[in-house]
Amino acid sequence: MQTTAKISTRSVLWLAFFVGILFAWWTLYSMSLSMNMNLFGRSIMMDPETGFMNKNTSIGMGMDMPMSRFGPLFGMWAIMMAAMMLPTMVPTLTSYEDLMVSADGTRAGWVGVILGYTAVWIAFAALITAVQLSFLAFKMVDMMGAATSVWLSVALLIAAGMYQFTRLKEVCHGVCHSPMMYFVGHWKTGFFGGLRMGFGLGTFCVGCCNLFMALGFVGGVMNFLWMGLATLFMVIEKLPQIGHRVSRPMGILLIIAGIGLAVSTY
Repeated sequence: MQTTAKISTRSVLWLAFFVGILFAWWTLYSMSLSMNMNLFGRSIMMDPETGFMNKNTSIGMGMDMPMSRFGPLFGMWAIMMAAMMLPTMVPTLTSYEDLMVSADGTRAGWVGVILGYTAVWIAFAALITAVQLSFLAFKMVDMMGAATSVWLSVALLIAAGMYQFTRLKEVCHGVCHSPMMYFVGHWKTGFFGGLRMGFGLGTFCVGCCNLFMALGFVGGVMNFLWMGLATLFMVIEKLPQIGHRVSRPMGILLIIAGIGLAVSTY
């Protein structure tokens, strides 16, 4: 009976976890459609080269653009963090489960790991929101969060590619790729122990994947397919068997893409 209850609790928590991921992606998709429809409706008042409202159009000047304000934009980024990063947690959560019997782990600790990890990414969402608003103020990105200058895209692609070869990336990816070693070295029991470990793992994960998030400005942060592709790679990069084999080849591809984009502008 007790075993049945444990299995039931485990099933419910995992189901809630995956439902949360699906809900985040559905919300992100709905927001992307809404943004595209709103901007399409206003296209007559937009500068076709920059994607910004034409300042000479009095109607356009009075129209509300939610993604130019911190609150709505932060909400979008927070949802995007959940949609993109929670799937990458699956190996981490299964590693925690492996230690639940031998190291006195609990389901409360399991939940704590998720919440701690998520809190770090929400903090990163606030930071990248501020970055996007700064870019928007200087007209470096449009309302969809896509770079208005090809050179910003080139710089981001090359920077993200080069980062794949740095020591910081190697250390952070090592923790994300092998969370079991982190748990063994930083093991804490109970909910607050899980929360603390979640904070640590989330911090390493931000160190590992931050520039992949910044690549959103290349394809547009509200480009559903572009961000979905970035998510797919981050999931693959953390898979136990092949994750360490794809990191540097992806770096080479990103550098080549950046150079190719630069060359194509001439």
